[in-house]
Amino acid sequence: MTDTDVRAQSNVKVRRAAISGFFGSALEYYDFLVYASASALIFGRLFFPEAGATGTLISIATFGVAYVIRPFGAVLWGHIGDRYGRKLALMLTIALMGVATFIIGLLPTFETIGWAAPILLVAIRLLQGLSAGGESPGSTSLTVEHAPARRRAFYTSFTMSGMQFGIAMGSLVFIPVALLPEDQLLSWGWRIPFLLSGVLTVVAFFLRRKLDETEAFSDMRTKGSRAKLPIAILLHSHWRTVIRVLFLSSINIVGTIFNVFVLAYGTGNGIPSAVMLAVVTLANLTAVVAAPIIGALSDRWGRRPVFIVGVFGAAICMVALFAAIDAQNIPAVFAAGIAGIGVFYCMPITVGATWYPEQFPTKVRYTGMAVGLMLGILLAGFAPAAAQAAGADSTMWWPAALICAGAAAVSAVAAFMAPETFRVPKAELGSSSE
Repeated sequence: MTDTDVRAQSNVKVRRAAISGFFGSALEYYDFLVYASASALIFGRLFFPEAGATGTLISIATFGVAYVIRPFGAVLWGHIGDRYGRKLALMLTIALMGVATFIIGLLPTFETIGWAAPILLVAIRLLQGLSAGGESPGSTSLTVEHAPARRRAFYTSFTMSGMQFGIAMGSLVFIPVALLPEDQLLSWGWRIPFLLSGVLTVVAFFLRRKLDETEAFSDMRTKGSRAKLPIAILLHSHWRTVIRVLFLSSINIVGTIFNVFVLAYGTGNGIPSAVMLAVVTLANLTAVVAAPIIGALSDRWGRRPVFIVGVFGAAICMVALFAAIDAQNIPAVFAAGIAGIGVFYCMPITVGATWYPEQFPTKVRYTGMAVGLMLGILLAGFAPAAAQAAGADSTMWWPAALICAGAAAVSAVAAFMAPETFRVPKAELGSSSE
């Protein structure tokens, strides 16, 4: 085989990995946004009607339940991915996520089966969280290992584009649903977005079947150097890197505040739910386009500067967004949402998708990325509920803004302390991260 053939084959593999990452993350975050929207707008009435005014708070808290189990999913899928292959782990995670979301669309409500309904809802939400613990870490680890040295962030950015596309599609699907007459919305309309996830699941699973295992993992398997228990090696030799990724990924708090709390805050303060869903949709569609550009800039200028500019820009835009909602200034709401999420927040999450796995060696890359990321975003899952509780039932926004500012500060400090990896050869990644 000539060098040209080898390069062509390598290009095919990395494109497949990027496309698979796009659709896999689209499914994961479509499910994420559909559940987030339903928990903010509908589930309080369907599954917690006896809670009265606190029903929305309890409903939003069920959104955060999945984050509790994500670290356990990270250990499970990380072990499978580092021990038996990235491809197997990714096929299993995508199947579990799609099936769990589809089942939510079939659940009976409190009116039909009483307290069994919210119990089933939480149980299936936990399955979603278990799957999410390995989806994006596996996709990004696999793409980093397939991608050419100077284009790792560009190719990995498509996983982040998929994530934002899934969020946008989840919001878009909910717009006509939210406009239904209330009796239709509460009887059958809310189920449609969950049932539609079955289509994305089939597409993503088919693409995953065509993936090739990475050369880095295949070489490790051939040499017999796979870790028998990746989590043990990770905690013994790379725990500092795990903590660093944990702090870096705390910026995800801004994303959950925007996609859940801002939605509830805006609709609770006079802005129609369809308008707020449109803001979420356009902001995330902007990020779909912005992510590959940001990835290319990170490959050129480095991970750290792009990451830090993004975290501070996102926190500032959140303040502007809340002020615009209070002023009932719809154009300003759109502008702040699109700039804050579509551009600035997109910067750290796009860079992080490459930067986090680059800090771990091959034998624990999947586990390290998954555990560090899932621990980091654990608080992100409960940030909307915390903001809702501290905001006195959606009458104050400054606690949410302070939470976002704190997350940005923590992530920025961690970024200053993290190694710059954009010029490190693939074979040397993770060798000097401790």
